[in-house]
Amino acid sequence: MLDASRHLPHMKSINRRNFVQTSGLALAAGAALSRIGLPSALQAEEEKSSPSARPNRIGVSTYSFWHFDEEKAANRPIENCIDHAARMGFDGVEILEVQMTDDSNAYMQKLKQRAFVNGLDLMGFSTHQGFVSPDAAKRQENIEKTIRSIEKAAAMGIPTMRINTGRWGTTKSFDDLMANRGIEPRLEGYTDDDGFKWVIDSLEKIVPRAEALGVTLGMENHWGLGLTPEGVLRIVDAINSPWLQVTLDTGNFLEDPYDRLAKLAPRAVLLQSKTYYGGGNWYTLDLDYARIAAIMKAANFHGYVSLEFEGKEDPMTAVPKSLELLRKHFA
Repeated sequence: MLDASRHLPHMKSINRRNFVQTSGLALAAGAALSRIGLPSALQAEEEKSSPSARPNRIGVSTYSFWHFDEEKAANRPIENCIDHAARMGFDGVEILEVQMTDDSNAYMQKLKQRAFVNGLDLMGFSTHQGFVSPDAAKRQENIEKTIRSIEKAAAMGIPTMRINTGRWGTTKSFDDLMANRGIEPRLEGYTDDDGFKWVIDSLEKIVPRAEALGVTLGMENHWGLGLTPEGVLRIVDAINSPWLQVTLDTGNFLEDPYDRLAKLAPRAVLLQSKTYYGGGNWYTLDLDYARIAAIMKAANFHGYVSLEFEGKEDPMTAVPKSLELLRKHFA
């Protein structure tokens, strides 16, 4: 075969020179486009693949189908909720512990397998406990209960678990508590400082078990001492462990929600997102999810968004609408 390069010795240098010049022009053009706010194709591709551009996965709490409502008893079995979630197109399921009908290992493994074969993550475990009590025996009972819950989460491969501070318990009716915007009187003779100490001392005994089993705890902005972002952060900062962070609920700040959500967003490991189609049972919030999604993006939140539908509409129609809403803003 004729080697043309031997007869045209200047060709290689010309090609190299042309390549360098062409590349230089392309880089200069890309830089110019960037300066005037028109990203080059390469930059646009990089932005698409950057972590900040990843869509959040969307899950649904089993609570969304049940609401502690005996009229929705057919939706109480978690197996049914998993099937609904898969059919509707969710990415994962958050299990409400009190909705479980059994706590045997066989039952938990059945739930884990059912989610797996439906292509769903079991991505959250929502539990109830209360440490705001002067009774040391009662606090110990709740410590042991919470540790058992952590062990359940680990058995099902669930990576994060919602926890609460508990509340003073001076308002016996939850309806009355909601009518009073979640605020209740302290126990006579005690202060908030007493309550925070009980919660922090209890969690110091719990967090090591969570770490050992790989379950990240999320303190929720809920009623009681978790009513404000400052209260949540006082506890999380005192424990000072990566295994205690925040489960952030969009529906539990009844006033000034966006500023309060922004204070906790940097510590959030799970975002519980409320919707109220048909009107809420206790209250209805008109939440701006475009604004909330922007808050979470600014906080570099890449975790799961978990729907907690809390309206009166039939969940079979309201939950898919809620998914569409969350996909729109978090994708």
